[in-house]
Amino acid sequence: MEKLRCGTRYPILLIHGTGFRDRGYWGRIPKALREQGAQVFFGGQDGWATVEENGKTLKRRVEEILRETHSEKVHLIAHSKGGLDARYLVSSLGMAPHVASLALVSVPNHGSRTMDRLSRMPGWVMGLAGFFVNLWYRLLGDKHPDFQATCFQFTTAWAENFNRQNPDAQGVLYRSYAGCMRSFRSDICMWWQNLIIGWVEGENDGLVTVESATWSGFRGPWRGVGGRGVSHLDEVDFRRRPIRRHGESWDVVEEYIRMVQELRDRGL
Repeated sequence: MEKLRCGTRYPILLIHGTGFRDRGYWGRIPKALREQGAQVFFGGQDGWATVEENGKTLKRRVEEILRETHSEKVHLIAHSKGGLDARYLVSSLGMAPHVASLALVSVPNHGSRTMDRLSRMPGWVMGLAGFFVNLWYRLLGDKHPDFQATCFQFTTAWAENFNRQNPDAQGVLYRSYAGCMRSFRSDICMWWQNLIIGWVEGENDGLVTVESATWSGFRGPWRGVGGRGVSHLDEVDFRRRPIRRHGESWDVVEEYIRMVQELRDRGL
């Protein structure tokens, strides 16, 4: 009988990024991990709440999972801003003893110089955008949407201070990953973001640069195959299919399986 590749000692908690809810966010990934033996749960945090608010939500969620599974710890896999929520959970909310590992996928750990520039727009512009975003996300179920404060948490100044206050916790295995679009043609949904961020900062996945995503245990950027590159949406299986170019295929689902298989091989 074939040994399941993702039969880890501790359950997996998937933590989504900004502007989304858990439903449908991870594409085929949860099903694939479960089929390979993993226990998979979701964070349930808001789409546009601050790191601090989402961190508190995630703490309650981890405590629920520990009670439900009778486990001592969980593994965290977080995408985009969800990684900042997770780092805050581990380092500032005292949950390190209950976290075995943290995988950070395209997380803006060092902020964004593009957001630095956008944050200098007139306050009324951000205030007006925030009014409508917050209203919409309350309708979707967010309890504490705060568009303006959350946007500020993508600036480099905020990230620098956050990193000082939230160093890696001892006893937790950290790994980080990034995606990189080959060009603006790599993803029609993210072409203009990739162009702007590439001009201001350098190679990126359409939202987060490789430089900003680099953190402890960096495993190098995902670049896909055939010059296609990997976008921020590709990283969470937005299109529910592998990337195929010039007879080659790259599937992000397999990357997550390998990510979890490493934990199993380490006895975690």
